[in-house]
Amino acid sequence: MSDLSQAATDYLLLRGALGHKLADAARLLPRFVAYLDEIGAETVTVEAALAWAQQPDATPGSTVWPRRMSVARGFARHLAGSDPRTEVPPAGLIPSHQRRRPPFVYAPSDITALMSQARSIRSPLRAATMETLIGLLAVTGMRVGEAIRLEAHDVDWAEAVLTIRESKFGKSRHLPVQPSTLDAINDYTRRRRRLHHPKPAATTVFVSNVGTPLLYENIWKTFRTLIDAAGIGGKSSFPARIHDLRHTFAVRTLIDWYRTGEDVQARLPWLSAYLGHRDPHSTYWYLSAAPELLALAAHRLEAATNPGSPS
Repeated sequence: MSDLSQAATDYLLLRGALGHKLADAARLLPRFVAYLDEIGAETVTVEAALAWAQQPDATPGSTVWPRRMSVARGFARHLAGSDPRTEVPPAGLIPSHQRRRPPFVYAPSDITALMSQARSIRSPLRAATMETLIGLLAVTGMRVGEAIRLEAHDVDWAEAVLTIRESKFGKSRHLPVQPSTLDAINDYTRRRRRLHHPKPAATTVFVSNVGTPLLYENIWKTFRTLIDAAGIGGKSSFPARIHDLRHTFAVRTLIDWYRTGEDVQARLPWLSAYLGHRDPHSTYWYLSAAPELLALAAHRLEAATNPGSPS
């Protein structure tokens, strides 16, 4: 192990001990260090960080280059404390132009078609897993990672509540669900026990054919196949993604509130907490993300400013 590799290992251990999420750093930093070792660099320089971050295996307009530079810069700041030769790349050297793409909002018939398509998967267990997982994501707005990490003991059958533990931003939360959602989970659990021999090694609700926790990459690939087979989103400017099930839940919830006359502004913090957003600011994005929501909000504003106008 090179000195830089050891320094990177120590850095990741320190950040982990301080409670930082290491998703990008744990994946990208070893690649950066391997690049430094390959070119014979003994420490981080601005030139080396820039060259690595802008390697041509990523689209320049994506967030890959800025995320790489962020990881390199964080490591350089740590390394500079013990190695004065270290050059810390300045902030904004590779600006991020990330723009949130409009969500693809699934129609109820789309969800039904996806779940029906899942039932056609040749493996009975995988068919049951994908059908139930899609349904759960659609009715709760959970992140995919939260759903596949859901443990059996996180389901409170008596209170109809799911516990999401230490998710994004280190937050845990409780999700009240409908009895029908619990019925679907219970039905899947029974089918899983019947179809899986021996008993799965994983303690998660959802398991693979070999009894292990699900992998996001495999779920994404299967979902993409189901989307194509069901012919969903073919004419959309933005292809339908599995994460759009979460967006659909948020958008449909807001639309229902507008249509039933709820005080949307007052209820937004509730939706923010349910979705596990860091703060309501992230939830406000949905108000401008869907044309139907914009129309409803405009109508509500017009009615408030012109009480005599026809509704």
